[in-house]
Amino acid sequence: MKVALDAMGGDNAPAVNLAGAKDALARYPTIEKLILVGDKTVIEAVAPAHDFDLSDPRIEIVHAEEVIEMCEPGAKTIRRKKKSSISIALDLVKAGDADAFVSAGNTGACVAGAQIKLRLIPGIERPGIASALPNEYGACHLLDAGANPEAKPSHLLGYAIMGSAFATGVMGVERPKVGIMSNGEEDEKGTAFTKETFALIKEFVETGHAPFEFLGNVEGHDLFETQLDVCLCDGFTGNVVLKSCEATAKAMSKWLKTSLTASPVRKAGALIAKGAFGELKERASAESYGGSPLLGVNGVVIIAHGGSSALAIRNAIRVAVESVDHQVNDHIKASLAELGH
Repeated sequence: MKVALDAMGGDNAPAVNLAGAKDALARYPTIEKLILVGDKTVIEAVAPAHDFDLSDPRIEIVHAEEVIEMCEPGAKTIRRKKKSSISIALDLVKAGDADAFVSAGNTGACVAGAQIKLRLIPGIERPGIASALPNEYGACHLLDAGANPEAKPSHLLGYAIMGSAFATGVMGVERPKVGIMSNGEEDEKGTAFTKETFALIKEFVETGHAPFEFLGNVEGHDLFETQLDVCLCDGFTGNVVLKSCEATAKAMSKWLKTSLTASPVRKAGALIAKGAFGELKERASAESYGGSPLLGVNGVVIIAHGGSSALAIRNAIRVAVESVDHQVNDHIKASLAELGH
């Protein structure tokens, strides 16, 4: 398996990307080649600080002289900067020289580039980012979490099919449960957009061909308390929900640490419960999930948070490996073929 990593993508690149890549190579032996795409001079200058042996036969550097900055408009810049690390890495996937692409760089550029270079899976109108949120039953995937801010009801139907295929093929869920993010569980709740989406998906389910169980409208608390595998929403809503959840988890961790170190007695209690706190932190941390698959394009594309740490980069590479191993796109194509697109 060959994975192309955008070495220049992210707020802390390339340092954390190289540190994460080194750890991934040590943990995932199925990676035959990890391709670092970026400025070769910069990569070679940073590598020694992380004890990264670039002479390792499993490492390859593909030079990219341009970088798409986080503040640049993705769709326009991907066409203009043809020698960027994102563009060249996607070219490697398109040519079959890499099985997957991982980036913590400009999300808009990654999404636009994937659509332009890899094209959409036939039957899919828009790609969607599936971001995992931990809940009482495992994980709920928020779809879309930022690829398509202004979606149509038909796009969310596509997300439902792709998300359920991902849940079945990669997560091992036999009959995925799918819901629509709304401001109430009642059928009549929501905006005109969510109501139209509800009617469309309900009509589809009534044909008897839906590869999922439709729960109807769901609310924010259902993300964590309900056995929900896929929560549908437009990319704008999904991105706001995702970042709000991540920020809340970080804030709670900080507040908890402050409270537990306020006195010697509390410190002693915290020491006793150190293992439990460690498990909680790992479960709630976005770093543990690493990256989110961009579903709907002809290739494995994993998008990580711009502020990713080395641990997050390592886990984003893990998600790429799992997506390739479980042939996620084949599951999506099979679902569409069964439905006749």
